[in-house]
Amino acid sequence: MQNNSALLQPLEPLRRNELERMDLRYRTRPIRIVHIGIGNFHRAHQAWYTDRADTNREWGIAAFTGRHPDVARELGPQGGLYTLIERGPHSDRASILSSIVEVQDGANVTRFVEVMSEPGTAIVTLTVTEAGYRVNADGELNRDDQELRSDVVRIAASFAAVEPDNHNWPTTVIGRLVLGLAARKRKGSGPLSIVSCDNIPSNGTVLRRAVTTFASWVDKDLERWIESDVDFVCTVVDRITPATKIADREIAGKLIGACDVSPVVTEQFSEWILSGEFRGGRPQWEAAGARFVTDIEPYERRKLWLLNGAHTILANFGLQRGLTTIAEAVGDPEGFRRIEEFWNTACRHLPAALDLGEYRAALLERFRNPRIEHLLSQIARDSTTKLRYRVAPIARAELRDGRVDRACAFAFATWARLMIDGYRTPDPVDPNLEIAIESGNPSDALLRLVDRELASSQEFASAVRRAL
Repeated sequence: MQNNSALLQPLEPLRRNELERMDLRYRTRPIRIVHIGIGNFHRAHQAWYTDRADTNREWGIAAFTGRHPDVARELGPQGGLYTLIERGPHSDRASILSSIVEVQDGANVTRFVEVMSEPGTAIVTLTVTEAGYRVNADGELNRDDQELRSDVVRIAASFAAVEPDNHNWPTTVIGRLVLGLAARKRKGSGPLSIVSCDNIPSNGTVLRRAVTTFASWVDKDLERWIESDVDFVCTVVDRITPATKIADREIAGKLIGACDVSPVVTEQFSEWILSGEFRGGRPQWEAAGARFVTDIEPYERRKLWLLNGAHTILANFGLQRGLTTIAEAVGDPEGFRRIEEFWNTACRHLPAALDLGEYRAALLERFRNPRIEHLLSQIARDSTTKLRYRVAPIARAELRDGRVDRACAFAFATWARLMIDGYRTPDPVDPNLEIAIESGNPSDALLRLVDRELASSQEFASAVRRAL
């Protein structure tokens, strides 16, 4: 555990300027990375890797919030500093991280465009959840998305205006990225690497397609520049990071000797696998344990299906049972049986060389850690999109092999039952959810929202109805 009690008086506010005077490890770094969607996971993962790898203090992060500005309000007065609590089965260890040097409300698009267009900025990272990419079931940018269409109009107006209206900037992640790239192109700031850190297969490829498609709606020259000067990096990210509780603030205070209003709790395990180019440079993340590979696809499927797929199943199942956390849901004999069946199916479509038995055993140990209170209500958000990436590919693979898999049908049915019974979590396709639920055949209508190919299979749709 990093002991900072000598640096601060107990329960004094955590402030970067105070620490800088006493310890050069906390001095501000130049902004070289822009992050979109700062939350607990980014701070436990990419910011943690950067903090550990950047021993020369050359790579500072300017972070922008996603759906809510809360993190900016909390971290701003702390100068971006926060406590990371790594929670094992029996004890905690804490450290103060300083890789984030600026935190802004995501609505401050003016500042976002400024830092993204600076020549010193070499990397943009994203953790905006699957839904933030605005793609349909075919992986293409959703042309019917009204917010995207409005953003096209806003960006076109900003290009034409002598003094753009700062209160009418784009609202979607894709729109803001394209606006920032347009500013970078005009400024001649050089190549940029954009790194998706969301749980989507071929996430960098999906993001490239979404960004270039949107750019083509705005400016063909911009589209061509993006294709030639912007690298899109695919990643696999893994570190279970639950929501912070009030008690965690008290624990952070005891461990670091200061008052941190926004600590992050995470497990001790972490994984980051990357594939792609960084023509503008990057931190030596491999020094902190990251891996760079040529073929990332097998690792993507293993993690998305076995970890994230099991999480989604346990979340929807556990909420029906009145459970609260992943540890409780996997501790339920029926919940354990269901994910074991799902894993057996998924492993038929994964390379044996990935040590699947060892990986599954490690997942169970992580899931069962009662001190990591990973809330089912948090995991169940955006289930429409999550099922599309985490379960549907396995169900389709089974159909191609002539089988209708009951474990996959159960995964869809559990979610459908939760929706039909009136449970709601934030989901960007919510209006369509209500239409599907109120239809004469809600099971089929909900399945169609997730995957049209599966919905067109009478055998699979029937299996979902039976499981429902």
